[in-house]
Amino acid sequence: MSFKPTLTDLAALLAIVTHRSFRKAADELGVSPSTLSHVIRSLERNLGLRLLNRTTRSVSPTEAGERLVDRIRPILQALDAALVELDDQRARPGGTLRINSSEIAARLLLQSVVPTFLTRYPEVTLDLVTEGRLVDIVAEGFDAGIRLGESLPQDMVAVRFGGDTRFVAVASPTYVERQGKPHTPDDLMDHRCIRFRLPSGKVFHWEFSKHGQERTVDVPGTLILDHMELMIGAAASGMGIAYVSDRAAQAHLEAGRLISVLDDWCPPIPGLFLYYPGRRHVPASLRAFIEVMKEMN
Repeated sequence: MSFKPTLTDLAALLAIVTHRSFRKAADELGVSPSTLSHVIRSLERNLGLRLLNRTTRSVSPTEAGERLVDRIRPILQALDAALVELDDQRARPGGTLRINSSEIAARLLLQSVVPTFLTRYPEVTLDLVTEGRLVDIVAEGFDAGIRLGESLPQDMVAVRFGGDTRFVAVASPTYVERQGKPHTPDDLMDHRCIRFRLPSGKVFHWEFSKHGQERTVDVPGTLILDHMELMIGAAASGMGIAYVSDRAAQAHLEAGRLISVLDDWCPPIPGLFLYYPGRRHVPASLRAFIEVMKEMN
């Protein structure tokens, strides 16, 4: 075959197949969707093969397109890695590093990772944004995000830190003395619970697990809050049972202002992960932050 696709052609095809979207692939590559569509049409015409199946709602590779992408993916990834290694030889972390995080994760980072990082790399400005909603870090201009493992987008590179975590049901000693202690998730239906409203607007259903048995409970309660610290404070004041991160409630538990209930129904879960787009160039400042984060684990 005399026609040889360019790296631009192949990178465009790989991005579209990875995202299953012309728009998202165009955002990653920094071009317009119409330009990307023209590149693919020219590539298919020159190869004499259809590589993508397109509808108004979706895009997916044909059998030929899938085979081609499977062969070129490791080649392009190896090329990206080689170029990054060149950058490593001359790049000193600097500029602004933008990370989107949950508030709990930010508190954990501020205890050790952030002070060490800023001391070691004074040329870097760390812009740490905390919010409850899970955002598209690429579309909103972040270098990385930090969330629980169960919330990670599937097409990201993830780095774990901080170990396992637990969500626990907690109440004040006076509440337990007055209302009794629940022994199973179903017992919560006879208690006052402090409920949590998710950023989406939905009220969170409490999730429990014991010996492979799963229970999800839409608990009763006349108080609904949208911030974990407020839930913990309300529980410590005797207003009911809250279901919160053990890290967020740790100080109150150690001081005896809260006690945990249903412990055997609250197993550890994979904790926090820093995640970032794997196909994009990883800034030197982000690589440096990850190295410090690994040291602190």
